[in-house]
Amino acid sequence: MGETGATPIRIGNASGFYGDRFSAVREMLDGGPLDVLTGDYLAELTMLILGRDRLGDPSLGYARTFLRQMEECLGTAADRGVAVVANAGGLNPAGLADRLRELARRLGLDVRIARVDGDDLLPRAAELGLGSPLTANAYLGAFGIAECLRAGADVVVTGRVTDASLAVGPAAARFGWSPTDHDALAGAVVAGHIIECGAQATGGNYPFFTELEAQGHDLTRPGFPVAEVHADGSSVITKHPGAGGAVTTGTVTAQLLYEVAGARYPNPDATARLDTVRLTADGPDRVRVHGVRGEAPPPGLKVGMNHVDGFRNDLTLVLTGLDVAAKAELTERQLRAALRGREPRRLEFRLGPPADPDAPDQDGASVPLRITAADPDRAKVGRRFAKTAVELALAGVPGFHATAPPGDARPDGVAFTAATVPAAEAAHTAVLPDGTRRPVPPPPRTSGLAPVAEPAPPPPPEAGPVRRAPLGLVAGARSGDKGADANVGVWARTDRAWPWLVHTLTAEEFARLLPETAPLTVTRHVLPGLRALNFVVEGLLGGGAGSRARSDPQAKALGEWLRGRHLDIPEALLP
Repeated sequence: MGETGATPIRIGNASGFYGDRFSAVREMLDGGPLDVLTGDYLAELTMLILGRDRLGDPSLGYARTFLRQMEECLGTAADRGVAVVANAGGLNPAGLADRLRELARRLGLDVRIARVDGDDLLPRAAELGLGSPLTANAYLGAFGIAECLRAGADVVVTGRVTDASLAVGPAAARFGWSPTDHDALAGAVVAGHIIECGAQATGGNYPFFTELEAQGHDLTRPGFPVAEVHADGSSVITKHPGAGGAVTTGTVTAQLLYEVAGARYPNPDATARLDTVRLTADGPDRVRVHGVRGEAPPPGLKVGMNHVDGFRNDLTLVLTGLDVAAKAELTERQLRAALRGREPRRLEFRLGPPADPDAPDQDGASVPLRITAADPDRAKVGRRFAKTAVELALAGVPGFHATAPPGDARPDGVAFTAATVPAAEAAHTAVLPDGTRRPVPPPPRTSGLAPVAEPAPPPPPEAGPVRRAPLGLVAGARSGDKGADANVGVWARTDRAWPWLVHTLTAEEFARLLPETAPLTVTRHVLPGLRALNFVVEGLLGGGAGSRARSDPQAKALGEWLRGRHLDIPEALLP
């Protein structure tokens, strides 16, 4: 399994999404030693954004922020011998690689640039039974990245690889892992998953942030994480000395539970058994991740697809004072009458929560009325639609105003869907610095994702006095999106709280606490090694984040809503 006694490889991350802190690349290069710096720029919603970019200009489709970061920092990375691996290529890794070569020539730098191709299945979408999406990209694994690094690349840009692959590839290249080293690969998958969202592993979005600050950790500007990956796949999660934030078993647990489902976490190179993960404090701002067992990956590759179905326009009118519900009703009636004969296919009116007409300030007495129009015909929801709403200004209800001037329609990303194709259908290819194209074969062994039997729970806690209190006093949570589904990971803060949590927070109780989820399918997964539960809520997000079916389109706040809900908690567990 490669170099068993080798020095660990230090892999840092400088981006968790397209739009993350621009200066993070510089901070990570200047903050301490690294072997590899990764950047994750892609998400389901990002692919939609890049698809729209490519519609307007076929030469685009990549994360332009990354190119500007490299203009500032490519020389520093080269001087310090830090390889850069990023999925910023998006829908056009070849175009980004060409721009990077032009940049290197202009800066007078001798850097070797490689790329990974083969994820873009759009030209073959119909042939593969994927329909006619705007984007169709297979989630590739890590061995294309590893091939590029083994060939001496200083910078590797990819399209849609899995987020964890950005870390797995460098580790596989360093330690000589083969595609059948499933335990080591799975360990690196877990490490890559922990660091791929940047500061979420160092105190960002952490539910107990007030406690971290009370302990002296500065969260004003959290640093970005580093994974020290060992030859056996185990790792230590840390950050540069002096960087803000904190790395604790709590912050690592929070990120480990982010946007996963059950005990098996499939990746194209290995399936990581999350029920085997162990976290151990390893000193200040150091958490050891070990014990991870791996299995052969599934035979198919996930394909993420974004579909654009026409155009949309959004208006927000602010209604103030008395009779707000009646004002909203008349506004809707007037606008629908004015649009008669050219009504958009979808016209929605959503009134915000009630306000106090007797509030001491105007904002407190006001309620937003959000109007959304969508139609395949751009003209029906363009400036003429917005102008029709504006024409109500002097003929409508008293005391309303708009939050912004009327705007034009924009493409409407109404759905993210996922499919599966056999791994061999994606022409996974490493394009080496000298231009050589090296095919990356599918894994030699695969395995289906059989469900893992739920482990026997610990005995329930003894009966005793209870107190009505927020769940968040005894449990943390982090939530996010996977297409149309929402994921909520919940973990007990202490060993004592775990038996109560696993017996109390059933799928039925989850749905009772969050009534919005009650009509939907809610599946609970148990991860006792992390004292954690993970809930998957099917269909909560409509057509995915791009459809904006709810005000929190990526379910980022769903976990905090759950933590704020009150239930009967044993007094012995409460602070």
